[in-house]
Amino acid sequence: MRYGINPQQMKATARPSGPGGLPFRVVNGAPSYINVLDALNGWQLVREASATLGRPAAASFKHVSPAGAALAGELDEVTAGLHGVAGAELSGIASAYLRARDADPKSSYGDFVALSHPVDAQLAELLAGMVCDGVIAPGYEPGTVERLSRKKKGAFLVLEADPAFVAPATEVRDVFGVRLEQDRDQVEISPEVLKVATGGALPPEAVRDLLLGLSVLRHTQSNSVCYVRDGLTLGIGAGQQSRVDCTRLAGAKTDTWWLRRHPAVRALEFAPGVRAQDRINWQIRFVEGDLTADESARFADALTGPAPELTARDRSEWLARLTDVSFASDGFLPFRDNIDHAHRHGVTRVAEPGGSIRSGDVEAACRELGITLVWTGLRLFHH
Repeated sequence: MRYGINPQQMKATARPSGPGGLPFRVVNGAPSYINVLDALNGWQLVREASATLGRPAAASFKHVSPAGAALAGELDEVTAGLHGVAGAELSGIASAYLRARDADPKSSYGDFVALSHPVDAQLAELLAGMVCDGVIAPGYEPGTVERLSRKKKGAFLVLEADPAFVAPATEVRDVFGVRLEQDRDQVEISPEVLKVATGGALPPEAVRDLLLGLSVLRHTQSNSVCYVRDGLTLGIGAGQQSRVDCTRLAGAKTDTWWLRRHPAVRALEFAPGVRAQDRINWQIRFVEGDLTADESARFADALTGPAPELTARDRSEWLARLTDVSFASDGFLPFRDNIDHAHRHGVTRVAEPGGSIRSGDVEAACRELGITLVWTGLRLFHH
C-alpha cells in the first residue's frame, strides 16, 4: 500500500488472511491503509443491504464509517438539481449513490464510494465530476474504468470486489503486541429480527428502512445510531462514547437534510462560478444560522442577491413536517432520553436490541410518544 494510517507509517501491506486470496483486485491507483478499510467496510455494507432488500445499494464512506447509505430510488428535486440530473432517467446504482451522498454531502467530500452493482457509464460520468478518493464495485461496464482512471491525475483508486469471496470464519487483529481473535459476526439481518415490543404492525416501508439502518450500523464505528426514511439515511451518528450524543448528532444531521429542502434554502441564488461543493457548504451554514462576520461577508459575495429570510419560527414549522422516520441503534438504549431526542426529528419507529435495565422506561416513552418500538435482540457493535 502507499502508506499506513498516516504518511509517516510508510511500510504498509495488505495480504490475504486465509486461503481464498483478497476480496478485491486493484484496477487503478494504489490504496492506502484507510482506503482499504473504507473499501472493505463499504463493500460489506452494500452487499448485505442489497441482498437483504433486493435493490441496488450504495454507501459514501469517510474514516471507516458511512457518511450516507441508500437503496436505489427516486431522487427528490433537491438532490437531482444539485447533481444536474433533473428530469433524467437514472440507473438504479446511479440513483442509489446520489441518494447516499446527499445524506451528508459536506462529510461526503473526498469520500470512498461503495456500490453493490457494477459501475455503468452514467454513474462513471457523475463520479468523474465529484471529489472522491476511490470506488469499490463488483464490476465495471466497458469504458468506465478508463473514464474514472483520469481522475486525480490518474491516481483515482478503482477496486473490483469479488462477489464470490467468502471471508474466513475467524477475525484476527494485532494491537500493541496483542493478537485478538474472534468469530466473525455472521448473523443474518432479516425481517425476522424485527419483533414489535409496543405499537402497531410495521408497514413494508418501515421494515425496509429499519433493515437498511441495521445493515448500516453493522459497519459503522460504535456507538452508532442512524435515522432512515424512504430507503436512505438522513443522519448517522458514529463513534461517540455516549449513545445519546450519537442520537443528538445524527438528529442534527437529519434536521439539516430536511431544512435543505426548505423553500428559502432552495431560493438561494449563487453567483456563476461558485462550485457545487461550495454551494452545499453555504446551504448548510445558512441552515445552521450561526455564520461568523467573515462568513456572512463571503456568503453575500457568493450570492447574486440578498439571502431569503429563514427565521427560527420558519425552521421550527418546517421541522415539524418531517415524519415517518425510522431510527436504529447498534446497542440497547440505556435511557429514555434517546427516545425523547429521536422524537424531535420525526421518528415514528425505533429498532434497538432491548434488554437494558431501563427497557421498561424506553418502552413507556415510545407508548407515550406514539412510537413503534422494535426489539431485535442483536447488538451490532463495530470497532
